[in-house]
Amino acid sequence: MTPQVEIPGYVADTWLIDTAHSTVSFQARMLGAFKNHGTFDDFEGTVVTAADPLDSSANVTIRTASVNTKNDRRDNDLRKAYLNVEKYPTITFASTGVRTDGDHFLVDGDLTILETTKRVTLNLRPTSFDADGKSPARFTAQTEISLGEFGVPRGPASVIGDKILITLEIQASRKN
Repeated sequence: MTPQVEIPGYVADTWLIDTAHSTVSFQARMLGAFKNHGTFDDFEGTVVTAADPLDSSANVTIRTASVNTKNDRRDNDLRKAYLNVEKYPTITFASTGVRTDGDHFLVDGDLTILETTKRVTLNLRPTSFDADGKSPARFTAQTEISLGEFGVPRGPASVIGDKILITLEIQASRKN
């Protein structure tokens, strides 16, 4: 099956995520009114771009203790009450398939939070490849999850909304 999406400069290879130039961020509604943004600052992963882009894969591990909303009190609450970082030190994503939908890619995979694994779909856009082998590959991906589906407690006040938008801005360098 040939993808319907053109990727200029596409190269099949194994890529390591460059964490210094990548971001794993999230956005949540607080008190139903305003958006709160945060990042996970400690993560690692690999992207394998296959000769046929639909055979590509990705694996990412995020360390939950690295949550950062630029507010120490909120970060400590997230670490203890919501993410329970002592018991669940990581969030993982392992792709299970890639497909196209019109002019973009969808990456299906298993997301594990608090030992609960659910199938999610990332809307992926490769933003750059350079066939010279020296330049990094760049990708942007987004998905929305429900905290309740992963068993993340929200507390009696339900300060944090149930829906979380996750955005990955990834820059990756060839492994070799």
